[in-house]
Amino acid sequence: MNVKRIKIPLFIIATLLFGVKTYIVYRFMFTIEIDNSMQELILLINPFVSGFLVFALSVWFKKQSRQMKFLRYTALIGTLILYFNLVFYRSFTDFITIPQLFQGSNMGDLGSSILTLIKAYDIFLFLDVALIWYLSKKNAGSSAVKYPRSGKVFALAMSLVLLAGNFFLAEMERPQLFTRAFDREYLVKNIGLFNYHIYDFAVHSKVKTQRVFADGTELPEIKDYVDSLRSDKQSDLYGIAEGKNVIFISAESLQTFVINNEVNGEEITPFLNSLVDDKDTYYFENFYHQTMQGKTSDSEFLTANSLYPLPRGAVFFTHGQNDYHALPEMLNEEGYYTASFHANNKSFWNRDQMYDSLGFDHFYGDESYEVTKDNSIGWGLKDKPFFEQSIKYLQALDQPFYTKFITLTNHFPFDLDEEDRSIEPYDSNSNTLNNYFPTVRYMDESIEQFFNQLKDAGLYEDSIIIIMGDHYGISANHNKAMSQYLEKEEITPYDHIQLQRVPFFIHIPGSGKGKVMSEVSGQIDIKPTILHLLGIDTENDIYFGNDLFSDDRKGYIAQRNGDFISDKYISTEGICYNRETGEPIEEDQTITETDTESPCTAIEEKVTNELGYSDDIIYGDLFRFVDFTGSD
Repeated sequence: MNVKRIKIPLFIIATLLFGVKTYIVYRFMFTIEIDNSMQELILLINPFVSGFLVFALSVWFKKQSRQMKFLRYTALIGTLILYFNLVFYRSFTDFITIPQLFQGSNMGDLGSSILTLIKAYDIFLFLDVALIWYLSKKNAGSSAVKYPRSGKVFALAMSLVLLAGNFFLAEMERPQLFTRAFDREYLVKNIGLFNYHIYDFAVHSKVKTQRVFADGTELPEIKDYVDSLRSDKQSDLYGIAEGKNVIFISAESLQTFVINNEVNGEEITPFLNSLVDDKDTYYFENFYHQTMQGKTSDSEFLTANSLYPLPRGAVFFTHGQNDYHALPEMLNEEGYYTASFHANNKSFWNRDQMYDSLGFDHFYGDESYEVTKDNSIGWGLKDKPFFEQSIKYLQALDQPFYTKFITLTNHFPFDLDEEDRSIEPYDSNSNTLNNYFPTVRYMDESIEQFFNQLKDAGLYEDSIIIIMGDHYGISANHNKAMSQYLEKEEITPYDHIQLQRVPFFIHIPGSGKGKVMSEVSGQIDIKPTILHLLGIDTENDIYFGNDLFSDDRKGYIAQRNGDFISDKYISTEGICYNRETGEPIEEDQTITETDTESPCTAIEEKVTNELGYSDDIIYGDLFRFVDFTGSD
């Protein structure tokens, strides 16, 4: 008896292999949170749906050789997309967006950072590609199938049905998924990485048209909203630093958890700890970074404009030619000379263009410094020689001046020469966290050295010195090691939000009224705070922050992904927490059984509107329609 062998089309084999591999990456290499069985089901099926949708297109090729070639290169391209996202995710716990593909000029400076993100076992992700390549080459005759028209139509119809089913389940699990898509993880979890990239391309195309059709009619509504955020009363510190120089230090990857903390029995930041108790210093212990994919450039954008960064890509790249009414420009109008100091090339983060748009008079980039093999590591010039070589430029500036210093040494992967270490690395399963502590201490020492240099140069007494952590240094990928260091069983979503706190110091020599400030605050507040300390009026300006010293503030800080921190609550990953206890609101006994709505809901609506208004300004380049002088 003859048994007829059933031939499985190669596109089906490719779909199964690719789907299994992608699910493994989703589940075990990305740290995607799964809250219920429905989310698990959606995560399981979406890679197979995406794979079938693409590989099934091969049936429309008449020639078998073209079928095989399509399958080979589709498998390779799909795997490369998956792998590039994986490498990116290991550093940023995020997924690539279209705007970031245009930030390739940054890649040449990444150097060893990328190498630390590539693992030897990554080669296994390409095994299915090799198998498909082999089968399509060696068994082309048996693997290829000549499909009738009805079979082609059926394959296409099946693809669309599966895709519609996936989207239906996603919308059931996460209503308004596409209209409130602040969080890329939700998109990937519900529709898959590849459909997410198609969605991202569609969004990118849409926002590119917004500037063309913007006419400024959106501005009155936005102006009414931002005016409602402001207090009519000036703070007690308004004008306390009038006429003084401003020296702003952006401390790379510095997080609040290291302040007044130890590792291996040693203080991590002894100098910054001393500033916390200094009578000339205001220290903000609940200050949060609000950056997104632009990281350091996003923090620069926030502090200069009191606008939110974009949900995708970096504003410095995507909208570097916009009109802004930034802090440097406003200070120029008040007679300040403005300059930025950063020992990196001008094109990184598109600073050479963006700094012109922000109104900086000068940028002291890497060409202004003597960088050698001995005084540099990782991303460039070490912090101590950076400050040493900057003093001569600072002394030569016309006063008053506003200057920004961006440090480098405490940058992933946190390399540091043995001779520069004052404390030993931590001992955990994460080399990233282990090496973080010595580089933080080195930066702390460099800032102390800079304070002394300012005193020696005669600049200290006539200046206010501001120190800010620009963004997180330790991503969620290192939560296991972080929980060990913090002596916690695990890092919960609440803990993760609290780890987004970064140090913020305002040091005013001779003030004698410094203290620890506990109010919730963030980078969005820096621009109006600096201007008001200098006694500069902001009545005609448009911004979303508050003066940090004002008694009448909005009481919450928005994260770019839609999360928020308020005086009483924290909202993240769809959960409303009591900010003081860290308990989900359902378990908080202060909430009565008669309550039908989470207390976070009202603030969530405000956050959504606020982020939307800020996006409208940037995407539409709306400030080109504004006369900030207040003249008719």
